[in-house]
Amino acid sequence: MATIKDVAALAGISYTTVSHVLNKTRPVSEQVRQKVEAAIVELDYVPSAVARSLKARSTATIGLLVPSSVNPYFAELARGIEDACERNGYCVILCNSDDNPQKQRSYLRVLLEKRIDGLVVASVGEDSDLLQSLAGVRTPMVVVDRELEGVDADLVRIDHEHGAYLATQHLLALGHRDIAYIGGPADTGVTQLRLRGFHRAMAEAQAPVHSDRVLHCDFTSPGGHAAAAQVLHGRRPTAIFAGNDMIGFGVLRAAAERNINVPGELSVIGFDDIELSRYVYPPLTTVGQSIRELGESAASLLLARIGTPRQGMAEQRIVAPRIVLRESTGPRPDLFNDYR
Repeated sequence: MATIKDVAALAGISYTTVSHVLNKTRPVSEQVRQKVEAAIVELDYVPSAVARSLKARSTATIGLLVPSSVNPYFAELARGIEDACERNGYCVILCNSDDNPQKQRSYLRVLLEKRIDGLVVASVGEDSDLLQSLAGVRTPMVVVDRELEGVDADLVRIDHEHGAYLATQHLLALGHRDIAYIGGPADTGVTQLRLRGFHRAMAEAQAPVHSDRVLHCDFTSPGGHAAAAQVLHGRRPTAIFAGNDMIGFGVLRAAAERNINVPGELSVIGFDDIELSRYVYPPLTTVGQSIRELGESAASLLLARIGTPRQGMAEQRIVAPRIVLRESTGPRPDLFNDYR
């Protein structure tokens, strides 16, 4: 691989002059500039980003740590972050931890060793060692999706509790009273907030919540499918609130396997409004906000912090959710009107 000294030798000038041409740190004649550019093309020379970053004290690189890039939510979030960073001259290093605490800590160490200018952390699991590591990070950082206890960082997230409240209210307004909730892992903050919103809406409507109507699983379609198989066995509810859209997809599959018409016999509502929710059958009614816009908001906040280091309290941007009406919810079927 060609070096800056090779370019200088071919152009017949000093390598410091080549550096001035590349970095635009000192005026050079047009003739010299053309010699340098011709040598660069002939040698296929690529300037060292590491050397530039050491001189500029900036790598123009953002680290993004997500638990699962397979989950469409995080894929859409990453795209929003990447788009905003690209527009501002930054590249993004994506690290997918597969919900593995050891991988999360390892990736965090790698990102910091690369001297990233900023870090976006999206919904890490309940890992006390990682939280301790993040608490010691001095690199500008934004947390997306949920607050991390003990980590002093800016936060961008949707209002999980209010979103769940709106979802449950929607089902209640359609006449449903026997509503099941299938949420993510019970020990995660996101699940707890969404479950709280569900309970609040049910309590206000004086609708009972039976213990067998609240289930927990992974935030995945297989998890939702397995949980729905339990709740749809025997006397089934008239509606299911899925803790995210991926769980909702699993619920729809479980209903189809049992020849349960959605929404004629069973209403299903999800959470997040990922793009795929428009294309399943039936299209999934859900609660959410533009995930890409959420990512762009996180990136813009981080870039602002990089430009002007934060002083004082961390900023929180809580995004208001909205109901996205599609075809998976409908009025309570008369067959189940007698259940209280």
